Formats: sequence, C-alpha cells, structure tokens
Amino acid sequence: MGLPPVILLVLPDHWARALLRAELIERGYDTVGAPDLRTAFRFPSLGEPRGPVRLVVLDEAALDGDEHRVLDLVLSEHGRPPVLLLARAFQEPSPGPWARVVRRPFALGELVAIVEKMVPLPRS
Repeated sequence: MGLPPVILLVLPDHWARALLRAELIERGYDTVGAPDLRTAFRFPSLGEPRGPVRLVVLDEAALDGDEHRVLDLVLSEHGRPPVLLLARAFQEPSPGPWARVVRRPFALGELVAIVEKMVPLPRS
C-alpha cells in the first residue's frame, strides 16, 4: 500500500480542527493542522517521507485581511493542491481557487465523506 494522502487542515477553531483531524486519521489519512494560513505556510513542503499535500481544507474564517496572498503562497509551497472551502452559512464565499465549497452547517461525517471523494485512499 502506498503512503496515505496528506490533508492540510486550516481551521481557526482548535476543537473543530482536532475532531476533523482525528476522524481523517481514523479513516487512514495523514493530516496536519494549523489555526491560520500564516502557521500553515511555516510547514515545509512535506514531500518525503510523507508525500505531497493532496488537499487543503480551509475554513473561510481564516481568510481575513491579506490572507488570500498567504493562501497563494501556501498553495504554491505544496504544489497547488485543490482547496475545500468551509463557507459561512448565509454569505457568498469570497472568490478563490476553490475546488469545492461546503456551507455551514454540516456534519463531521458529511465533511469526511467529501474529503474521501476528493482524495480517495489508495487501495490495499
């Protein structure tokens, strides 16, 4: 079996990030988490031995100020993986490189199922 896909989580809420990370690890994914894009940018391009970041899950709350510029730097650092945006319930999401947008409210299982469709696990 190959390396598990690496998912980068950028969610300001510690518990939401921890719960999603735990569930993805349980399903077989390798995950790293950050509370904001500036922290995510400090992660080196993972490459060996973990493999490249295959998906960025981004909470829209992490996009205040000039964070779109920082997002571009993060995506460049990791080979431009697709971005799953977790959007606010009643506002149009800001324009961006979103491969998919999920609006609140959503269940944890629903979010994990979307990740599994976007980045399938390698077959054993």
